[in-house]
Amino acid sequence: MKKTITFLFLLTAILFNFQNAEAQKKVINLTESSIHWLGKKVTGQHDGNINISSGYLTMDNRVLTGGSFVVDMNSINCADLEGEYKGKLEGHLKSDDFFGVAEHPQASLTFTDIKTKGNGLYTVTGDFTIKGKTNPATFDFQINDQTATAKVIINRSLYDIRYGSKSFFDNLGNKMIYDDFELDVTLKL
Repeated sequence: MKKTITFLFLLTAILFNFQNAEAQKKVINLTESSIHWLGKKVTGQHDGNINISSGYLTMDNRVLTGGSFVVDMNSINCADLEGEYKGKLEGHLKSDDFFGVAEHPQASLTFTDIKTKGNGLYTVTGDFTIKGKTNPATFDFQINDQTATAKVIINRSLYDIRYGSKSFFDNLGNKMIYDDFELDVTLKL
């Protein structure tokens, strides 16, 4: 009887360790991954890039089970302008009017709920922390081989980013900047 209990205990421990070995963190290749941002206003739009500082996806038997990312807010740049105007916009985006990077040099995302839709497509809900405020957002997340992609829409007013926002100011006319901005994310695993 004692041998049977010992055997069952060992078998359970082996199976438990085997199951945990299946779950693994896939670290993001930072040099090959990218985040492209797009912000729109009444009179046009601007776009650029921002760098990921760190990140990983957690997979269990090739199924997405988690993820977490940190973004370097100091790296935000504008791709559609050059020279003086590029510098002015980048400085403005880093100021307290927008992302306040002196006080909030990082933004983050942590996956909180994941639902599979099949064929590597997931609906992900995650907590975004931007400018010290945390709010959930839901988006589709596609994984193919060693690449994951997502298009995320974020409402900046939820993070107290007020400049030119109709959510905070009336009568902005053609100076209004839309609250939603887009992030096109490509992650190389």
